[in-house]
Amino acid sequence: MTCYDRRDLGLLLLRLGTGGVLAAHGAQKLFGWFGGHGLEGTGQFMESVGYVPGKASATAAGLAEAGGGTLLALGLATPGAGAAAAGAMAGAAAVHKPNGFFAQEGGYEYAATLGLAAAGLAVAGPGRLSLDHASGHVFDRGWMVPLALGVTAVATAVVVGARNERMREKTEGEQEALFED
Repeated sequence: MTCYDRRDLGLLLLRLGTGGVLAAHGAQKLFGWFGGHGLEGTGQFMESVGYVPGKASATAAGLAEAGGGTLLALGLATPGAGAAAAGAMAGAAAVHKPNGFFAQEGGYEYAATLGLAAAGLAVAGPGRLSLDHASGHVFDRGWMVPLALGVTAVATAVVVGARNERMREKTEGEQEALFED
């Protein structure tokens, strides 16, 4: 008989909470569930904050959140799931960064917390109360952790960097237009 310890129960609770919240946010983007705006509305928002093309960006963010969140909750492919969710949250944090840290002011606190929890699960692993454990960790090997996090970090840096450049150019263009009037 297998005896589960506090760590396994704690990881299960963390996975269910973090994964559930991420999956719900992804469903808002992809399907318009839970008061979300679906791909069309989210795509328009993504364009307005510099993620171009908007609909493709909304799809990528929605899949990373819904897919990564669901897989985290199940404890399946934990390194990739955590990395994907963390990358999506880094992209969200970039949007909220100008508002400071605290969420009550529109800051990046919430996105950072979800991203760090997802990355932490990718590193710590899912525990024994998981599909990864039940499947013999086929999709949860030690070498997968740095690979998943590294690839996600590079992709996120490219996407967020391009977004930040577009926003900088937009701001400069608006300032120039003010001086011309």
